[in-house]
Amino acid sequence: MTRLLPATLLPAALLPAALLLAACDSGSGAAPAAGVGAGVDAGVDAGAGAYPVTVENCGAEVTFTEAPDRVVLLKSASVPFLHELGVLDRVTARAGQYPAGYYDEGTLAELERIPLLTDRTDTSGHLQISRETVIGQEPDLVLGEVDNLSRASLESVGIPLLEEPGLCAEGLADPGFDDVEDQMITYGRVFGRTEAAGAAAAELRERVGAVEERVGKGSGLRAAVLYPTVGGGTTYAYGNRSMADPQLEAAGLVNVFGDVDERVFEVTLEELLGRDPEVLVLLHSDGDPAEVEQAVTDLPGAERLAAVREGRVITQLFNFTEPPTPLSVTGLERLVDRLEELGA
Repeated sequence: MTRLLPATLLPAALLPAALLLAACDSGSGAAPAAGVGAGVDAGVDAGAGAYPVTVENCGAEVTFTEAPDRVVLLKSASVPFLHELGVLDRVTARAGQYPAGYYDEGTLAELERIPLLTDRTDTSGHLQISRETVIGQEPDLVLGEVDNLSRASLESVGIPLLEEPGLCAEGLADPGFDDVEDQMITYGRVFGRTEAAGAAAAELRERVGAVEERVGKGSGLRAAVLYPTVGGGTTYAYGNRSMADPQLEAAGLVNVFGDVDERVFEVTLEELLGRDPEVLVLLHSDGDPAEVEQAVTDLPGAERLAAVREGRVITQLFNFTEPPTPLSVTGLERLVDRLEELGA
């Protein structure tokens, strides 16, 4: 029997209704630094190119004859991009979960003004929404692919779809922070906000550069990024085709699974013990971080892991690492802060 990965782990085409955001204290510094989105006019900027605009997305070419102004969100990963570009007001409906911990007050206020169609999911985290409900909103763009709303099914009624590249079936061969910049530029072209996108991408680049300068050569400690199952079950690890890999590198760490040419995969405690990471970064989508940590530290033999033995276990909400978005940059900053607190 084929084992299905949790909804937060799979690329969109494999488990398309994955819900990728989760809550944490909104006062903890989780929101991206104030950037372009807070101070730009939401209209088409002077750098907007002439339409039609064609972009490549998940191996398909998607053409826009004008800037979308009736957008439906089926996943939340694009929210920080739209906020930075000042176009979140073009979202006319949303579905899924949009936890407060990822957003600053301005973004939260914008989201609260957008009608929520449903946040209902099944036990695997699949968004439960009908095709008719989405089509009934008459969108000129849908962001995020779900089970019964594939690109082909929407295109058949003239509605374009865009998915985050890191969640495409083929994923990203060599993910990095440049992918965050590239996606910002793509959204800038789609929404006629090319100047704002360039400025936002430059700011993201500066923030990553500031962290790399702060880290210097780094500690070189061996690290693993895991997604444990709370309450018992499979533990997943992230290889070199995940955003976890460049994030660890920028934080001055070495991914012990950096030789694994996969995004996410099952891992046993025996394999973890064999690689013996000195730092553990545990991703989770909701719930109590202490329970997430306990899901690993309570495993029989986990006390033999250097990271557990030396108290270098860090929990991080999923979208602060995956997929590549501005939240990945915030996640890098948070990770480095935590490593410094631990003296690592």
